[in-house]
Amino acid sequence: MRATALLSAVLTGVLATSLAPPSAAEPADPGSAAPYLHEQVLFKASQEQGYRCFRIPAVVRAADGALLAFAEGRVDNCGDTGDIDVVLKRSTDGGRTWSPLRLVNEGGGDTHGNPVPIVDHTTGRIFLFTTYNAGRDDDGPCSVPCERTPHLQHSDDGGLTWSAPVDVSAQAKLPEWDFWYATGPVHGIQLTRGPHAGRLVFGVCGETSDGGTAKSVANAAALVYSDDHGATWQVGAVDTIGFPAGGPFGQKPQEITVTELVDGSVYAGAREQGGTDVGNRGFAISKDGGESFSTPFQAIPDLVTPMVQGAVLRLDRIGRPERILFSAPADTDRRRWMTIRSSYDHGRTWESAEQGARITSDWSGYSDLVQISEPTARSTDIGLLYEGGPVDARDEIRFARFNEEHLGWREPVGPTTADVSKTNKDAYALGGPALVGGRFGGGLALDGVDDYLRVPYDPAQLPGDGDLTYTAWVRYGASKGDQALLWLGGMGGTAPQLWLRAEPRNHRLIARMTTAEGSASVMTSQAYDDEQWHHVVLQRSAGRLLLWVDGVQVASGPAVGGSLSQRVAFQLQIGQRQDNAQRLDGVLDEVRLYTRALSPAELDRVRLTNSAEPAGQVLRLPLDRIRTTPGG
Repeated sequence: MRATALLSAVLTGVLATSLAPPSAAEPADPGSAAPYLHEQVLFKASQEQGYRCFRIPAVVRAADGALLAFAEGRVDNCGDTGDIDVVLKRSTDGGRTWSPLRLVNEGGGDTHGNPVPIVDHTTGRIFLFTTYNAGRDDDGPCSVPCERTPHLQHSDDGGLTWSAPVDVSAQAKLPEWDFWYATGPVHGIQLTRGPHAGRLVFGVCGETSDGGTAKSVANAAALVYSDDHGATWQVGAVDTIGFPAGGPFGQKPQEITVTELVDGSVYAGAREQGGTDVGNRGFAISKDGGESFSTPFQAIPDLVTPMVQGAVLRLDRIGRPERILFSAPADTDRRRWMTIRSSYDHGRTWESAEQGARITSDWSGYSDLVQISEPTARSTDIGLLYEGGPVDARDEIRFARFNEEHLGWREPVGPTTADVSKTNKDAYALGGPALVGGRFGGGLALDGVDDYLRVPYDPAQLPGDGDLTYTAWVRYGASKGDQALLWLGGMGGTAPQLWLRAEPRNHRLIARMTTAEGSASVMTSQAYDDEQWHHVVLQRSAGRLLLWVDGVQVASGPAVGGSLSQRVAFQLQIGQRQDNAQRLDGVLDEVRLYTRALSPAELDRVRLTNSAEPAGQVLRLPLDRIRTTPGG
C-alpha cells in the first residue's frame, strides 16, 4: 500500500528534511517591521513518491502554533475524479521548514478530496472534512448526477495522527443535494465574538438534480456549524438558486470560504460559477453565526479574478481587527498573478489588483491563507499556500510567508484624471503618463511601456445588450506593434467583451465584440498611424457594429445580440489589453463612453466643437489634468 511507502519516506527523510536550516536570506528577526516575502515548494510530483500531481491546498494553525498544510495527492493524473488521497505536511517553526509528506486519508482508487481543516482552540482538536466520490480509471468527469459524501476525521495531537474518517452526510449535507456536493475547499473557522463564540463554521455547496434527465435544477451555497466542539454538526444558512428551464441564472456561488467579521457576523465568499451577474466572486453575510444568511449571495463586479477558488482571512491583531485579506489570481480570465487584496470595511469593497500585493507573476490557482503570528505580535506574519508554476498552475503547491509590511497599508491606486460625466468615476492614470498638448486643451501621452488608464466600476457604465458609443481623439504611429485603444469586459474566446485595437503592421483598426450569442468584428483598410490627430468612434447601433474615423463611417457589419456586461469581472481600460499587453504608444484626448448610439449630427458636434452631449454619457475624460492626491 502507499501508506507503507509513505511511512518509510517519513522515517528516512525526517532528519534530512524537517531540520533543514532557514534560508540565508531570511531576516534574523522575522517579527521585525522590515517587509519580507519568502517562498518554497511544499508539494511537487517530482519530489514525492506515488503521485503525479498535487492540487487543492488548505492550511491552518493548530492551537500549539504548528502549521498544517493539506493537499490532494493525485495518484494517476491531475484530473478531478481519479485515485486521490489527502496528504499533509507540518511545520513547527512558523513555516520555515516542513516535515515529510504524511498520508491522512487514502483514496484507495476513489476520490477523497476538498479538504477543510478546522481548529477548535478550546479543546485543541483539529477537524478535517473531506468529500468522497467513486474514482475513475480515466480522466473523465464524475458521473451525472455525481454522488458525493462528506467525511470527518480528527486529530488530538497537532496533526501527527488522525482518527478514521466517518461519513457525516446526515449532518453536513441535505438529501436534495444529489447532483453535486463539495466541502470548501479551504480552512474553516471558530467564532470568537458575539453570542456564538466557540462555534465551528465552514462552507459547502450542493446542487439538486431534476430526478429524470440528470440535469442540475438548483444550486445551494451553505454553512455547516457545530456548537458542541465538533461532536455533532448541522446545516445552517442555505442560499438556494433555481435554474430556469433553458434560461439564464444570475448567481451560482460555489467553493465557499468564511471569515468572522468584527461584530461576530460570518462573511461567506464564493467562486461565482457562470451566472450572468457581472463578476467571478460573490458574497453573503450571516448575522446569526451561520444559521441563516441575512441577504442572498451577490456578485462583486470589480473584484477581478478568473473563475477560481479563493480564500479570505481576517487578520487577528490587538486593536486593529478590521483588515480582511483575499487571495486569488488577479488576471481577468486566466489563472495567473496570485495576488493578496485587502478590505478595510468588512468586505464591502476590495483593493484593486494594482493596490494589492502580487505574490507571483506565474500561473496560479487555488489557495488558502493562515495567520502565523500571535495577535499580540509587533508585526503580523501571514502564510499563503497556493497552486503555482511557470508552465501551469498545477505544477506545484507553494508556501509563501510574508508580513503585513510586505502588503502595505491602504495603498493608493495611483494618480487620477477627472471624469466629468454624470457618473464622476475618475480614471486612474497608471504607469506615469504625461500631460501634453491635446486636440482640445491638454492630452495624455502614453509611453507604450507601462502607461494606461483604468476606469473604476460603476453600474451606470454597464452597456448590457443595448446600443453604445465610444469616442476618442488619438495620435500615434511611432510604434508599429498592436495597440489597444479600448478594452471593456473580459478576454478569451467566449468572455463578453468589446475592444478596439490599432494594428499598424496589418494596416488597420479592428473592433471586436463577444457575447453569449457569438462574436462579430469590423476593420478598416488603414491604421491611421501617421502621428496626426484622428477622431475614432466605435458604436453598436441598431444591430450594427460601426467604426468612424474623422467623421466618416469606415467600417460596418452586423453586431451580435446579447449582453456585453455579464459573467466576467468588470474592467474598462484604455491604452492596453486586460492582461497588460498591447499598450498604446501615443497621445489620447477627450475619451467618452455613451450607453446609446449617438447620431451622425451629434458625432459631428463632438468632433468639431467638443460639444458636451451629456445624454447617455457615462464617461468623459478631458485628459487635461492629473491629480496625484485627492482633490489635488
